[in-house]
Amino acid sequence: MHIILCDTRKLDVSKDFAGGMGVGLFPAGGGLRGWIIRHGYRRDRRPVALLFAHLAAIFRQQGHQVEYCEDRPAGRADLYVFCPALVTLHVERQAMTQILEDHPHARILVVGTVASVLPEAFSAPGVTVVKGEAEQLLWKLDEVLQRPDATVQLGTLDDLDRLPWADWSLFGPHRFRIGYDFWRFPTAFVEASRGCTHKCSYCPDIVLENTARFRDPDAVAAEIRSGIERWGFRSFKFRDPLFGLDRLATYRLAELLGKLPVPIQFSVETRIDLLRPELLRVLRRVGLTSVTVGIETPDAETLRQHRRIPVDDDRQRDFIALCRGMGIRTVASFMIGFPGDTVEAVKSVCAYAIALGPTFANFNIVTPYPGTELFRQLQGRIADFDFSHYSAYTPLLQYDHLTPEKLRSLHQWCARRFYFRWDYLGDNLHLLWPSLQKIGLGREKPVSGGDAAHPFPPKPLGTANSLRKKGFRQDRPH
Repeated sequence: MHIILCDTRKLDVSKDFAGGMGVGLFPAGGGLRGWIIRHGYRRDRRPVALLFAHLAAIFRQQGHQVEYCEDRPAGRADLYVFCPALVTLHVERQAMTQILEDHPHARILVVGTVASVLPEAFSAPGVTVVKGEAEQLLWKLDEVLQRPDATVQLGTLDDLDRLPWADWSLFGPHRFRIGYDFWRFPTAFVEASRGCTHKCSYCPDIVLENTARFRDPDAVAAEIRSGIERWGFRSFKFRDPLFGLDRLATYRLAELLGKLPVPIQFSVETRIDLLRPELLRVLRRVGLTSVTVGIETPDAETLRQHRRIPVDDDRQRDFIALCRGMGIRTVASFMIGFPGDTVEAVKSVCAYAIALGPTFANFNIVTPYPGTELFRQLQGRIADFDFSHYSAYTPLLQYDHLTPEKLRSLHQWCARRFYFRWDYLGDNLHLLWPSLQKIGLGREKPVSGGDAAHPFPPKPLGTANSLRKKGFRQDRPH
C-alpha cells in the first residue's frame, strides 16, 4: 500500500507542542524590538511531529511504501494520513477536500490530539478519525481501514517499548534545529515517558490521559545512539511533559547518555520540584543544556483555582539561579489574560519573570484548548472559536477589565520589557553564547565531595523495569 503523510508548516505551526494541539510563532508587532524577538524564533526549524516519525517507522515495518508531503499537492496514494494542529485545522481540511476531489476513492486517516478532541471537524466521506494514540495502527491498521467514514477509538498504549523507534528518513532531518535550547545541530525529538499525573485545568497534555507511562531508559539511550549514527543528530529535545518523574530511571538514563559515542546536548520539560540539585548536576554532566518549566503566574490563588500545585517563590529563584550557574538555559512559561486580569496583574507577571531571571520567558495568552477543563469552564466567555487564532498568542476571551486589543498590546510589552534590559544580557550572555563559559564567564564552581566523585547511584543498576521489580519506587511531586 502507498501511504502519504500530509503535513504543513503554514502559519509557523509547531505541532508537537501544547499537548499535540500545536502552537504558533511569536507574533510580529511592537516595532523593531518585536521584530528582533520574532526573528530569534524564525531561525529555527523544528522537527516534524514525533507522531509522524513513529508512523513512518510503523508503516515501513508493515511493508508499505511511505511518502511525506509538506505544503504541496499530494500525489496519488492508497491512504493519506493527517495530523492537524488547531492553528492549521482549516488549511488541512482544505487539503483533505482537494485530495477527495482529485482521488474520489482515496482513504484519509486523521490522527493526533486534535482528531481526538474534535472528531466532528472531519466528517466527510472517506475520512476516518482515529482517536487515542495512533501508534496502535501497528496492530490495528487493517481493523481501522475496514471502518470507513467512522470514528475509531484506540485508547492509549500500555507498553511504550513495543513501538519501533522514530524513523526520520523522510523529513530532511539534517535541517532540524532548535536554537533556544541548543548550539549543536541537527536536533531530534525523543521521549522517555508520556502523560502527566497533574490536573491543571488549562493543560492539553492530560486530554488523552491523566497518568504517566515510562519507557525503559536502556531503550531510550539506544534510540538516541541510533539517531546519532543514522542521521547525525547532536541534540535531542525530550517531549515528556514531566521529565524526571521516575527519578531512578532518570539516573539510569543519565548513566547511559554518558556512555554515548559522541557528546550530545539535550533539553527537558518538567516541574522544578522534580529536578533536585544533585540530579540536575548529573544531567548537566551528560549534556543537559536547557530546562523548560511552567511558572504561569505568581498568584498562587489563581494557580489553585486551576488545580495547579504552586512551587514556592524562593525555590523557583534558587532553581533558575542554580541552572544559570551551571550553564543551563531555562525557558519559563508564563500565562497572561485570565478573565479577571487587569493591566496591573499582567505587569506583575512580567515583573515576576524579570525577578526570577530565566534565560527565555514565553508569555502565553490564556488559551482554552478544546478537551480541557478550562474549555468547559469558560464556554460562555469564549469570544473567538476560530481555531486558526489558537496560537497561544491571541486574546480569545471576554475579559472583565481588558479589551482584546489592550491585552495584545500588553503581551508585546511584556516580551520587550523582559528581553531589552542590560541586566538580561549581563545575566545570560554566557548562556546565549556558550563559548564564553570557556573563559570562565557564568561558570559554576567545581562540585566537591561525593557528588562529583559519584555522579550516579552506584547500585543497584539495571533496566528501570527490573529495578521496580526489586522494590525501588518512583519519586512523585507532592
